[in-house]
Amino acid sequence: MRVPLTVSDFLDRAETVFAATTATVDEPDQPAKPVDTTTYGEMATRIRAWQAGLDALGIGEGERVAIVSHNSARLLELLHAVPASGRVCVPVNFRLRPDEVKYIVEHSGASVLMVDPELELGEVTAAHRFTLGEETEALMRFDTEPRPWSAPDEDATATINYTSGTTARPKGVQLTHRNIWINAVTFAMHTRAWERDVYMHVLPMFHCNGWGMPFGLAGLGVPQVVLRKVDGAEILRRVRDHGVTLMCGAPAVWNAVLDAAQDWDGEIPGRDRVRIVCAGAPPPSRTIQRVSEELGWEFLQIYGLTETAPLLTFNRLLPGGDAHEPEVRAKKQSRAGAPALGARLRISESGEVMARSNVVMDGYWDNPQATADAIEDGWFHTGDGGFFDDEGHLTISDRKKDVIITGGENVSSIEVEDCLFSHPGVAEVAVIGVPHEKWGETIKALVVRSDDSEVTEAELIAHCKQKLAGYKAPTSVEFRDSIPRTATGKIQKFKLREPYWSGLDRKVN
Repeated sequence: MRVPLTVSDFLDRAETVFAATTATVDEPDQPAKPVDTTTYGEMATRIRAWQAGLDALGIGEGERVAIVSHNSARLLELLHAVPASGRVCVPVNFRLRPDEVKYIVEHSGASVLMVDPELELGEVTAAHRFTLGEETEALMRFDTEPRPWSAPDEDATATINYTSGTTARPKGVQLTHRNIWINAVTFAMHTRAWERDVYMHVLPMFHCNGWGMPFGLAGLGVPQVVLRKVDGAEILRRVRDHGVTLMCGAPAVWNAVLDAAQDWDGEIPGRDRVRIVCAGAPPPSRTIQRVSEELGWEFLQIYGLTETAPLLTFNRLLPGGDAHEPEVRAKKQSRAGAPALGARLRISESGEVMARSNVVMDGYWDNPQATADAIEDGWFHTGDGGFFDDEGHLTISDRKKDVIITGGENVSSIEVEDCLFSHPGVAEVAVIGVPHEKWGETIKALVVRSDDSEVTEAELIAHCKQKLAGYKAPTSVEFRDSIPRTATGKIQKFKLREPYWSGLDRKVN
């Protein structure tokens, strides 16, 4: 017997087993009226109402529904509702500029666009555009049952998640129901998620569907608390008030919590109870040690990409690891980890990490050449350099593709270079990532001024902020007489990065 693995499995089980259990606690401080705290039975009813509303609009199977939103209960519901009805969900980074969102909406061919009321997206639109809140509540149909998916298919595209890569334009990662299902189950297994957990959505849900946690945790009946904006003190308050036990996020999030803990009055909430999962870039081992010592929280590390749904490796301290000195434990925890269940990894002759797994994407939407470049002979090219140690754990040591990860956000260095080149005062430019204590990496631009130009660092940074999402702008500009190139005219960025990473044992942070 073969039953298709689809995202509907998770909520189906939640409604059957945990109908009276709290499902979502929405963000109370948001421009739209929050969704009332719902049980899994009520959440399932609302999801059917979303689907019936899309039916009434005439949105067919395979059509794309784009959502540009901060974390919210409505976004969480749509991550279930859209793919479970055979449609395709396109969660979009709310930090992007309107022209960047416009490209994604148009490239994906979205029939429906739903937008957070706080966002100013001007003329960005689709055949049907709604503001999340009153407009979308009116769209939902509670008076009729939705049309069932005619032929559930685990190989059908469930979501398209756009990610910055080595090109100026983002690529749409097609994740299938099978990709999402297997990632959700293995992620829940490795984090030891169970029915008595309480999860808080600190990680933006648009990031690879919240790393798949909305699905696996629904299947276990885990209450899900929504956090709209990252704030260290607020995270501590909600851990205390809601009994949170599990969270995911980038290193910058946990640095913010550590900072807030310095001024926290009383016992740190969640001590010996909370598990946090970190990815995006490995934080310094000292940060990991502080999480354990100052917060009393368990630190877990993963490695993956949007293209891998995302879980490829998982790092939890091995049995007996508590016997090590704190510094040694933290060092071991800073590794990317051992291959996750079902993930096969190898290091190519050039030192690149290659992956083969059921969580690897189906391909890039409407971009066969990029798909062929990324998946070759059944192996996915991660674009990251790394090595395995004697314990079988992977360490990411370098980034071979020109992507900078700052505060958990991917930034294409080529996109930033294109923006800087549009300034008349710039003759040559190379953009690199350099270490940063808070953000992991930050963006530095090496610039050669054009003849007679006196353009300043502040002017170039402002120029980028005007044309790009704020997090993509350089935080520093260094002016140079020339930028070294190879005999064929190529810039070797690893050599440009070298002085800034000197003394560190790897070239990512």
